[in-house]
Amino acid sequence: MIDDPRIHQQIKEHPYPLLFATVSGSHLYGFNSPDSDFDLRGAHLLHLQEVIGLRAQHDTIERSGIKQGLEIDLVTHHVKKFFGLMLKKNGYVMEQLYSPLVLQTSPEHEELKSIGLRCLTKHHVYHYLGFADTQWRLFRKENPPRIKPLLYLYRVILTGIHLMRTGCIEANLVHLNDEMKLPYIPDLIERKKTGKEKSTLDQADLDFHEREYDRLMGMLKEAHEVSHLPEEASGRDALHDLLVRIRMRGCNL
Repeated sequence: MIDDPRIHQQIKEHPYPLLFATVSGSHLYGFNSPDSDFDLRGAHLLHLQEVIGLRAQHDTIERSGIKQGLEIDLVTHHVKKFFGLMLKKNGYVMEQLYSPLVLQTSPEHEELKSIGLRCLTKHHVYHYLGFADTQWRLFRKENPPRIKPLLYLYRVILTGIHLMRTGCIEANLVHLNDEMKLPYIPDLIERKKTGKEKSTLDQADLDFHEREYDRLMGMLKEAHEVSHLPEEASGRDALHDLLVRIRMRGCNL
């Protein structure tokens, strides 16, 4: 639960009605430190004149800055764009949709989460494989390497493994590690949360994490091979119907 009124004020000041708003980033992943910023994500509805008129649509709203001493990064997509991303095997938007850190919801949000289960496919593995590869490259470029990108790396791989095995989205590294039981994860999280993420890793640490990266990427690929997730999403028609119903009601949530 996020109770900080400064965060809820940002949601209140959003220029469009919101289908939902949740918290993503390190707070969702379970390793936020005291000075971590808040990543607010969600889906908004454009006003009717923007949908049917000639003026440019605000398909994406982005706002970032320090609000009363709190660093906030807000990004929301118009519902049509968000629904489209759900059908493009975008694991990031699915994690936003299923985030338990809910700032604003609606009956349509609950319906969307139900439909979202029919948008998850075996091909989401490529989102996590690609994301993990990018995180590993970023981690290896740093001198000295920090804990933060390493935690993002493990979070991404374990979320992908969990999805391929269970068909469900779980982005919290603490919960993921309850299943995987990697003995080094609690220490890494503790160092990150207490502000020690910039402490240096020695060569032995680097060699160990490289072996773990290769091993876990292999597990992700194996989980994909035996996954019971479908090859194709079956939620397109339901997403279409939901979008039409929202617009027919004049975008009143």
